[in-house]
Amino acid sequence: MPDTKFPFIAAPPPLTGISFKDDDPLDPPPPAAGGAAANGGLVLKAQPEFPALGRGASWDKFAVLVDATAPSDVPRAPQDLVTVLDVSGSMQGPKLQLVKRAMCFVVDQLGPADRLSVVTFSGRARRVTRLAHMNAAGKAAAKQAVELLVVQGGTNIGAGLRFGANVLLSRLQKNAVAAMILLSDGQDSVIGTYASLVPAVLARAAAAASAAGMNYANLLPPALASAAAAAGGGGKNYASLLPPAFANAASRPAPIHTFGFGAGHDPAAMHAIAAATGGTFSFVKDEAAVQDAFARCVGGLLSVAVQEARLAVSCLHRGVRVQEVRSGAYGSSVAADGRSASIDAGELYDGERRRFLVLVYVPRARAAESSTRLVKVTCAYRNAATGQTAHAAAPAAVIQRPLELEHMPAPAIEVERERVRLAAADGIAAARAAADGGQHAGAARILDAKLREVERLAPGAAGDDPTCEAIKEELRDLSVRVGNQHEYNQTGRACLLAGMSAHAQQRAAGVEVITSSPATAGKTPAARAYLTPKMEEMVELARESSRKRRGSSSQQSRQDVIKPIKQDLSEDL
Repeated sequence: MPDTKFPFIAAPPPLTGISFKDDDPLDPPPPAAGGAAANGGLVLKAQPEFPALGRGASWDKFAVLVDATAPSDVPRAPQDLVTVLDVSGSMQGPKLQLVKRAMCFVVDQLGPADRLSVVTFSGRARRVTRLAHMNAAGKAAAKQAVELLVVQGGTNIGAGLRFGANVLLSRLQKNAVAAMILLSDGQDSVIGTYASLVPAVLARAAAAASAAGMNYANLLPPALASAAAAAGGGGKNYASLLPPAFANAASRPAPIHTFGFGAGHDPAAMHAIAAATGGTFSFVKDEAAVQDAFARCVGGLLSVAVQEARLAVSCLHRGVRVQEVRSGAYGSSVAADGRSASIDAGELYDGERRRFLVLVYVPRARAAESSTRLVKVTCAYRNAATGQTAHAAAPAAVIQRPLELEHMPAPAIEVERERVRLAAADGIAAARAAADGGQHAGAARILDAKLREVERLAPGAAGDDPTCEAIKEELRDLSVRVGNQHEYNQTGRACLLAGMSAHAQQRAAGVEVITSSPATAGKTPAARAYLTPKMEEMVELARESSRKRRGSSSQQSRQDVIKPIKQDLSEDL
C-alpha cells in the first residue's frame, strides 16, 4: 500500500515527559597517556596570498589562508550514536531490506565502548533499542531488533527527531562523542506551515551573521527565508522539525547527519535539519548504495580526533586590520577595531582539514620596513580521546616589502585553491536559488559561468590539481541536473543541496546517483575532495562486505540449482 502523505497538517506539540535514563553505564576510561598524541597534535598554518608587496603599496582584503589539520592515526573516543530511521509505507520492500543491511554493517563497525540506540518513525515514533554498548550481546540484540522492523503509514520526521533527542538528552552518562543519523525517503506528513512558527533564535542568528558581514541566507531553504519576510506565506516550517535543544549550537547534544533516500524525499527539509545542527546532508538516489553512504558518515564519526576547536587571529603590525573572514558554516567574529578575529571550527575527524580565508588590510610600509608581520594564528582545542585541552600555533604570516616590485609574484597556490572552492560554493548556492524560482536556464548559466571562472584561476587552468578537477566536474554535472524541471526535481535539487552541505562544512557528504542520462551517468561527487582516509577505509569495508554477500548469494543460488539436478540423476539411476 502506498504511503499516504498529508503535508499541510499542523505539527503536533513537542513530546514532553519522556526521559529514558536507562543507557548502559560507561566503561572506566583507560589511563591517560598524557601530553600530545603519538602522532602529534593539530597542525596550524597561515599562508599569505602573495609573498611580497611593494613598500609603497597598500592592499585591501589581502588574503591569508588559515589551514588547520587534525592529527592522523590517533586513538579515538567512544561514540554515542542514535539512528533515526524512516519505516513509513513507502519504505516497503527492497528499500527497507537495504536499510536493514546497512544498519547491520554499522553495528558491526562499532566497538564495545560505543553505544547505539535505534529509533524509528512512521506516523508515530518509537525507540526500538535503548542506548546500549555494542559488545557481542549488544550487537546481537541491535541486529535482531533491526531485522524485525516493519513499515507503517505516515511520515512524522519531527517525532522521530524528538525521540532521538530524548535518548541523547536523558543519558545518565555521556561518551565524549555523540551523533544522530536521520534517514527518510519521503515528505514529512505533519510539518507546520505557518511562518510565525519560525523561532526567534533564527532571526537573531541571521541578524548577527549579517552584522558580521556573513551571508548565510544561501544556506537556508527558501521556505525559511520567505517565512522571515512574510508572515503566513504558506512555506513549510522546517524549523519546527527540530527539537528545541538543537536550536542553540552551544547546548546542542550532537550534530544530525541526514540522508535523503530515493527521489521522493524532501531535500530542502533534510538539508535544513543538517545545516541547523552542524551535520551533513547526503543524497542517496541509488538505493543500493545506502550502505556506502552510511559507511562514509560512520567512518568519520568513529574517528573524531579534535573537539571544540577555536581559532584566534591576532594582527601583528599596527596598521593591519581584519576586514572579513570567509568561514562557511562555521561561526566567526571580527573585533570592532579589526585587530583580532575568531573562528569556531568545532570537531575535526582524524586527518581532516579546515581552511578559512582571513581578509586583511595591509598598509604601506615605512621606508626602513623590509617585511610586514601580518597576523598570528593560534588554536585551543580538546583532544577527543583524552579530554585534555591542547593548543597549536602557526608561524606568523609575514610578507616581504621590497622598495619596488617589477612584477607582482604569483599568488600562493593554496590560497588560489581555496578561492576556487569558495567560487564554486557561491555558484552552487546562487544556482539553487535560481532553479527553485523556476529559472532553470539561468541556473545552468550561473554554474557554467562559475566553471569558466574556476578554469581561469591558476589551479583550475593547470588541469592537474585533483581538488580543482573534482570541483570542475561537480559544476559540469550540476549544470546538466538543473537544466530542466524534471531532472531538477529528480536529482538536481538534492545534488545542489548536498554540494552546499559539503562545501559549507568542508566535510564529505554523499551523492549516490545512478541515472539513464548519458550526460549525468557515472559521475563521482566532488565531495570526495573532503574524504578522510578513515572514511575511505570504511567505504572500502562496506564494498567488500557487499561483494562477499553477493558472492555468497551467488554460490547459494548455484547450489539450489545443482541440488535438484543431482536428485534427478540419482532417481534416473
